[in-house]
Amino acid sequence: MLAQAAEAVPPPGVLRDPAYEQKFDGHRTLLFTASVPGGGVLLQTRRGSLIQDRFPDLVAAAAEQLPAGLVLDGELLVWDIEAGALSFEGLQRRAAARSRSAATLAARLPAYYVAFDVLQADGQELLHLPYRERRARLQDLFASHALTAPWTLCPMTTDLTTAREWLESWTDVSGVEGILIKGQSQRYLPGYRGWTKIRRRDTTEAVIGAVTGTLTRPQLLVLGRHDEAGRLHAVGRTVPLRPEQARQVAEHLAPAGPGHPWTGVKFAAAWGSRDILDAILVRPDLVAEISADRAIDRGGIFRHPLRFSRLRMDVTLEDVPGFGAGPTAAAG
Repeated sequence: MLAQAAEAVPPPGVLRDPAYEQKFDGHRTLLFTASVPGGGVLLQTRRGSLIQDRFPDLVAAAAEQLPAGLVLDGELLVWDIEAGALSFEGLQRRAAARSRSAATLAARLPAYYVAFDVLQADGQELLHLPYRERRARLQDLFASHALTAPWTLCPMTTDLTTAREWLESWTDVSGVEGILIKGQSQRYLPGYRGWTKIRRRDTTEAVIGAVTGTLTRPQLLVLGRHDEAGRLHAVGRTVPLRPEQARQVAEHLAPAGPGHPWTGVKFAAAWGSRDILDAILVRPDLVAEISADRAIDRGGIFRHPLRFSRLRMDVTLEDVPGFGAGPTAAAG
């Protein structure tokens, strides 16, 4: 079952009988245990790929601690022992690793599983049950088997005030990016966008270093930030500009002169994509105010497209947060 994005938590009365869960920044994964004890464990991604050979630590824990005939829905996460934090980049490394190197990576980047739904228990399919009953069975699973790390029961509340506090405060915690809203009477409908996801977004600034389209009709912006040595690094791109935004930006754009720091650089169309943007370099002296969510890698790159709000003609390049400062830093 999937979720559609929303900008804010609906006020009381808009949603019928809602439940709120914390949304983690990992890989959506189904976990299957065989119908007989010792029969094996499968990990399946949202796209249907089987990845259990990349996560031998989680498979071993499942074989030892989870009952047979179980199907869980949840989020696969990785903890970077050296950094002392959840790491999406570490998760990417493990998901792409060959089986022979998986055990070595697991020692430095152990896997964890945050379960938010149970789709089968004791070999019995539970999709037809309402969410409140599936949640009760999931809670009973954790209690009856005394599950602890690497297993985590996803936090859930039916209190709107608590949900808003999670969205505003808990998203400061590495790996928590927002909340999911589910109807307590909802059945589980595979492939249907019946849930609502809300990511926390923060306002910050970045330098416009390139655009797509033309200088008179820019379509989207490629944004950067300077490191401590003064080098400008690309940190992300915006969603397509609205017509009025494009006109506002075009009035101040100027073509790049000699020695632009991104000369010869190619920009990916999306984080992790091999598609390349057809970008035009511009003079990197304009500051954009942007809206960003919490999905940012340790190198300071925003993984999701940014939203352009306005030009900040009142601040200088020196006021822009430095490369790696994250989504919450903002100019004065």
